[in-house]
Order: sequence, then C-alpha cells, then structure tokens
Amino acid sequence: MFIFTCTSFAWIILGSTIFSRTYSSDQGSRSKVGSTWGSPQEQNPPTAVYTTTEVKTYEKEEHGRMVTKTYEDKTDHTLAPESSSVDVALDLAHRQKGLLWYSTYAVKFFGQYTFTNPTGDDHLTNFRLKFPADKAIYDDMVVRIDGQPVATTNDSGSILAQANVPAHKTVTMEVGYRSQGMDSWQYKLGSDVAQARNFTLNMHTNFRDIDFAENTLSPTEKRVTSNGWDLTWKYSNLISGFQIGMTMPEKLQPGPLAGQISYFAPVSLLFFFFLMFIISTMRGIDLHPMNYFFLATSFFAFHLLLAYLVDHISIHLAFAICSVVSIFLVVSYLRLVVGPKFAFVEAGLAQFIYLVLFSYAFFFKGFTGLSITIGAIVTLFVVMQMTAKIKWSEKFAVFKPPKQNPLNGESWVKG
Repeated sequence: MFIFTCTSFAWIILGSTIFSRTYSSDQGSRSKVGSTWGSPQEQNPPTAVYTTTEVKTYEKEEHGRMVTKTYEDKTDHTLAPESSSVDVALDLAHRQKGLLWYSTYAVKFFGQYTFTNPTGDDHLTNFRLKFPADKAIYDDMVVRIDGQPVATTNDSGSILAQANVPAHKTVTMEVGYRSQGMDSWQYKLGSDVAQARNFTLNMHTNFRDIDFAENTLSPTEKRVTSNGWDLTWKYSNLISGFQIGMTMPEKLQPGPLAGQISYFAPVSLLFFFFLMFIISTMRGIDLHPMNYFFLATSFFAFHLLLAYLVDHISIHLAFAICSVVSIFLVVSYLRLVVGPKFAFVEAGLAQFIYLVLFSYAFFFKGFTGLSITIGAIVTLFVVMQMTAKIKWSEKFAVFKPPKQNPLNGESWVKG
C-alpha cells in the first residue's frame, strides 16, 4: 500500500506536468498557427448603399438683417439583398503544434446577391463586402456586377465596388474567394434580428463529424457524401437572430489524453496489484514488497514515456510503443523472479488488460467510464469464482513458532 500510494502521488505530479505543458504553450502555439492559417472566420452579406442629395434652406441673421442660406443634405440609403445564393466548401486539415492539434481549414466562398433600386432615379451605388477575418489571406478574388468584372478597392477590412443601378431595376453582385481559417466558420445574416429573403446557402464539407455552433440554425436539408456532407439552408422569408455556422471537429488531443491516462493510472495499478496478490496467495508464490516496487515502476514507465513521446510521433504509435516497453519490463522481470508461465500468462495478460486496454478506453470519448466499469465487474466475477472455495482463515493464518521450555530450551506444549 505504501508503494501504491507513492506511485499514485508520482502519477498526479506527472499528469499535472502534462496539463501544464499543454495549456501553458497553447496561447503561443495558437497564435503561431493563426498567423499561418488565419483565425475563425465570420462572413457577412454584402451591402449596397447609395446617397441622395437634397438642397435645403435656412435663415440666418447677418449684420442686423435675415439672410437665406442653402446647404446640401446627404442621406445614405441601404439596399437589402432581394435574394442570396451562397456556396461554401470547407476543407478540413488539422495541424499539430506541441501537444495539441488545431482545426485548420481551407474555405472556398462564392455568393450571388440581387439588389433592386426602388426609386424612380438612377443611383451610383457602393457595393461593400466585409472580409470574414482581418488576419487572413484571400486568393482568386472575384467581384462582378451583372456578370461584368468591376474595379475594386480595399477599405477598412472590406472590398468596395461601384456600379450604376437604373431606376426600378435589379442588379446582381457576384463575389468569390479562397481563404484559410481555424476552429469555426460562420455566416451572419445580419446584426441582431435580421431578415433574409429568398436565401439559400449550400455548404460542402470533407468531414463527417459535423458540429453546429451554439445559437446557429440547423440545415433544412442534409445529404451524406463519400467524404463528408452536403448541407443546405433554404428560406423564403426568414426573420431570425440566429446565424449559420460550422464548428470544425477536433482531433484526438495527445496532451490532454496523456494527462487523463496518467491521472487514471492508479486505478490500473490497483487492479493489477489486487490480481497479483490473489494469484500469488492462491499458489503460494512469495512476492516481496520490493518486487511490487519494480512492478509499479514498470507501470509508471509507460506513462512517463508516453508523456514525452507524443510530442514527436502519432498518439497511437506512441501508445503502442509504450505498451510494448512496459509489458516487456514486467514480463522479463517476473520471468526471473517467479517463472516464465506466471510472467507471460498471468502477469502479462493482467497488465495488458488493466494497463493497455483500460488506458486505451480513453480513446473512445463518451465510453471510457462504461468500458472501465464493465472491466471491473468482469474482474470481480472472475476473482470471486476463482477464490470461492479458498479457506481464507487458513491462507491468512499467522504462523506461531512452538514454545520453548525455559529450563532446557526444548520445545514443549502445555497439557
């Protein structure tokens, strides 16, 4: 119990060290990945604004008499899209930095929007599309009005184009680009509660594990593809404060996983020690506490090696290497202490179950607790069946040496 307690304390220190290494470097690593691949993106629909000028007059006293002055009153009018047709393709490609994987993606965006001039006059209209992220790259940028490319300028994180919209006429704006982002992609219908008329957004993903962010709309249509999903949001006249968004699936994180396995390690060692104690008691095998000490260090070697190996290779490969190393240490040691059969069969199988399989249960998110519970119940059943006929009073009976005759030193028994 002393050896078990000390080893458990060492695992707590190791697990805390892993989490500290993981999250202390997360901010710096995330910044470096973001500088290369961009930040989370949030795309807004374009706006169309035209300005009207009205000459107004006012009276002002000058030199003791009233004079009439004129000024130009300029008013901006914003046109909402009459229809929106958007196509988005998300190509997920995880990037590892340190002990964490980051959900980076490439996005291909194309939108087609129609605007109608409701007045009886022609208006020079400014079409503005705000970029979805400040720190990102935008390649293959295309801006067309009624199918014709137009000159554009960059202005305050937006791309700006101008075109004349005739009276009571409708123009179509097309915009497209390729970019990169991280963690999530969203499409905002507008600020607060917004209205979208004749709206369609088609999203294509190269991943199956889709996850919609909080306060976002679920797709109206879904179709699975060979490598992902085709999702559609289609509304004729939508009024909502929710947006459309996709949260990129996370890859199995090696740092947090190694930390969780280290915190759980005392449970694995307790099961192993318990089974070794039962088997050695049943068979009369003499295992000294020092033998248990070396078994505990072999278990600890698994987690120590895993903690520093996941920095450099795949978590699955690191797990396999650490399992082989730890089992080799235990089996090769008990082969010399007890014998080959006990080492390879009882000890090797027990370590494979309680160290390897129990630890591997953490790879299955949501099923870890259930897997370990089933393993514990099966272990309890097997041990109860094995020991049902054992006379524990005899197994744990304290040996009392024969009493000595105080006169001549010979053994004697009273009566």
